[in-house]
Amino acid sequence: MALQLPGELLQTLSSLDHFDREAFLSVHASGEQVVSIHLNPGKKHGGFTGQDTGEENDFLKTKERVPWAPDAYYLNGRPSFTLDPLFHAGCYYVQEASGMFLAHALGKIMQGEERIRVLDLCGAPGGKSTMIQSLLSADSLLVSNELIKTRVPVLVEQLTKWGYANHVVSNNDPSHFKRLPGFFDVLVVDAPCSGSGLFRRDPGAIQQWSTAAVNLCSQRQKRILADAWDCLREGGWLIYSTCSYSPEENEEILDFLLDNYPVQPVDLMPDPAWPLVVARSAHGSLGYRFYPDKVRGEGFFLSVLQKTAGESPAATGKKVYSKNRLPIPVRIPVEDWIRKEGSIFLTLDDGTHYIRESMAGDLETLRDALYLKKAGIRMGKAAGKDWIPDHELALANNLNNIIPSLDLGRDQALGYLRGSPTDTGSGIRGWNLVRYEKTGLGWVKVLEGRTNNYYPKSWRIRR
Repeated sequence: MALQLPGELLQTLSSLDHFDREAFLSVHASGEQVVSIHLNPGKKHGGFTGQDTGEENDFLKTKERVPWAPDAYYLNGRPSFTLDPLFHAGCYYVQEASGMFLAHALGKIMQGEERIRVLDLCGAPGGKSTMIQSLLSADSLLVSNELIKTRVPVLVEQLTKWGYANHVVSNNDPSHFKRLPGFFDVLVVDAPCSGSGLFRRDPGAIQQWSTAAVNLCSQRQKRILADAWDCLREGGWLIYSTCSYSPEENEEILDFLLDNYPVQPVDLMPDPAWPLVVARSAHGSLGYRFYPDKVRGEGFFLSVLQKTAGESPAATGKKVYSKNRLPIPVRIPVEDWIRKEGSIFLTLDDGTHYIRESMAGDLETLRDALYLKKAGIRMGKAAGKDWIPDHELALANNLNNIIPSLDLGRDQALGYLRGSPTDTGSGIRGWNLVRYEKTGLGWVKVLEGRTNNYYPKSWRIRR
C-alpha cells in the first residue's frame, strides 16, 4: 500500500528548486528500509574487523561505510539486534545514516581543539550523544541533557553501555543552562520537530503531521534556542538539526538566529560526491538537506552557526573540592580493576564514581547549576563488609584483565541477559565479570552451590 504523503508538505517542497517530487514519492512508495550502525571505538574486536569469531554476528563484518561518519556502516538487512550480546554490551549503536552527518560537522569545527565542552541539549535516546562521545578527546566533556523525565533512563542506559568516563547526563529545561554563561564550546540542538523526515521509516508519523504541528514545532525550536543561547561561549558553535523537511523548522530558524543573535554561518565543505543538498536560507545561512531519494538514509537537516559575540569562554575546571560536596579521591577494594591514567575516584551521593580528572572542577560547577542523573562511571558502593560493583563498571571501556571473569558463548550470554542462572563451571568464588567475546556484559556473584545474576532487571531481554 502506497504511503499517502500530506499534500500541504508536498506543495511546500515543490516550491524548492532542488526538490524532485516524482523521485520523492517513488522512494516513499518503495517501502525500502535502510539500516545503519556506528561502532564504539572503545570496544572494537573481531566481529567488527572481519575476523572469524565463530559466532552469529556476521552482519557486523560489512565493509560498506557511511561516507560522512567514521566507524559507521550500512547493513544489508535488519538482524535481530536484541539477540546480539554485542548490542547489549554497547559495541555499536543503531542510528539513522543521515543523522550521522553530525560527525562530519563536529570534525570540521573541532580541528585543533584538544579539550572542549559539548552540550547535547536534546539528548535522548542517545544516538547523537554516543557519536559525540566517540569523537571527543579523553579530557573533553560531554553533557547530555534530556528535558522529558521519562526519556532520561534510556539516555543513561545508552551512555552507560558506551563506557566512557568523561560525560554527565542531566535532566533540565533548556532555560536552566542560563546558569552557565559561556560554559560550552559546542551546543548541539537536535530539536523536537514535526518528523516528516521519518515518514518512510515510520508511516504512522504521517497521521500526526499537520501544518499546525509544524508551526508549533517552529515556535518551540525558537524558544529552546533562545533559552539555551547564553551557555554558548563567544566563538563557540551551534549545531542545529531536525528530521523535518519543512523550511519553517529549518531555514527559517536559521534566519531567526541571524536576525536576533550575533552569529555567522559555517561552511562545512562536504565532499561534492555526497548526494546531499546544500541549501541557503533567505538571509544567506547554509544548511544541509538529506532526502531519501538522493542519499541512503532518511530526511534530515543540519546547519552550523558560530557565535561571534557574547560571554567569554569559561575557565577550565580545576581540581577544587568542597568538603561537603566532592570529597578527595578515595581508595576502593576494586581500584585496580580499571586503568586510572588521567582519572580519579570520587564519592558522590551513596557510591564511588570514576571520572576524568580534567572534569572534576567542571562537575562541581554543574552540580551547583543543574539536576544531574549520571556522572562518569559509577564504580559501586560499600554494603557492610562487602563491596557491590555497579553495572556501569562492567561496561567501562578501560577495564584491566585482572578482573575475575566468566567468558560465555552466544546462547549462554543470551540466557544471562534474560536473567537466567549462569552455569559458572569453575568460576572463582565472589564477584565475576560476565563477558562475551572478551567484552563486559555485567556481573554475577559465585557462591557455594549457586550463582546470583546481577544483570539489571529493567534491562533484561523479555522475549
